[in-house]
Amino acid sequence: MHEKGKSYNEIQIKDTAQFTKTITETDVYLFAGISGDFNPLHVDEEYAKTTSFGTRIAHGGLAASLLAPVLGMKLPGLGTLALETTTKFRKPVYFGDTITCKVEVTEKLEKLKAVRLKVVWTNQKGEVVSKGDALVIPPG
Repeated sequence: MHEKGKSYNEIQIKDTAQFTKTITETDVYLFAGISGDFNPLHVDEEYAKTTSFGTRIAHGGLAASLLAPVLGMKLPGLGTLALETTTKFRKPVYFGDTITCKVEVTEKLEKLKAVRLKVVWTNQKGEVVSKGDALVIPPG
């Protein structure tokens, strides 16, 4: 049996949750297969060496997808409906980087029974690799 996430009334401004994952070569290749994005910047080391990054980097969408386990499993949790997400990419994510996606509730919208969350993705050095926000309807 699965336990529903926090309801609109249970959520408080400044509530936080996070998810952390190390991005592996396997993750990048699986994401390429799922998304259809086989850009050589992600999958061809010889090509990537000729770019300003000097090596392969993970897809921006791969790191951004770490928001899903936060919203769907932690805050608000099971039963959450995502209405909108925005992501601004700030730094590349390299193979082997450990990315933490953290959310913080910044607003509650009574009319929609929705919540807005600030989202920040950081690497193992504490550098912000992406930031954005999400608007979600918590489980009823």
